[in-house]
Amino acid sequence: MKYELILFDVDSTLIKEEVIDLLAEKSGHGPEVSQITAQAMRGEINFLQALEMRLALLEGLPESVFEEVLSQISFSDGFSELFEYLRRNQFLIGAVSGGFHNVLDELFADLNLDFLRANTLEVKDSKISGKLLSQPIDRAAKGQALKEFAASHEIKLEQTVAVGDGANDLEMIELAGLGVSYMGKEILKSRADLHLEGPRLDGLIQYLK
Repeated sequence: MKYELILFDVDSTLIKEEVIDLLAEKSGHGPEVSQITAQAMRGEINFLQALEMRLALLEGLPESVFEEVLSQISFSDGFSELFEYLRRNQFLIGAVSGGFHNVLDELFADLNLDFLRANTLEVKDSKISGKLLSQPIDRAAKGQALKEFAASHEIKLEQTVAVGDGANDLEMIELAGLGVSYMGKEILKSRADLHLEGPRLDGLIQYLK
């Protein structure tokens, strides 16, 4: 079956970094937040609980931190080649993230993605409040995002591809016609249709032809 739509996780998949960890470094809680992130991605602790714990540690950061973090983000190796292939072959391309629109909207501005869904950090008096303005993007929300993205273009789930690396990506990986673990945690590798050990994202191209 020909695949027509692809939905990517962002942190440690489309990009090399975890945005929430970069923000936490600015708050002085970098190691603590990184540890919680790693536990959540391995499925050792509840994702929403982990998100709440990490968000609380960002409280008080100035809004200007979003621009600072943008300069530290790099796309995964092979991303540009994969993206060019997908566009050339008329794929619909989307991203869904437990990260933040506050950073990702600008990061992806030039790519003209067909779909983008993420959390939105609340900013009050030019400072991060430590709370969200949106419903948290968890495992179920990522699965729902894939369903909505596909339905909006009248594409069957069997014709979709989902790519991620952690426990939070499980539902969309299992729903997609081709569920891909990209350098993923063990919990995801065991459930994905395809595991790419990397190190380049364009290694996926051969499986899309």
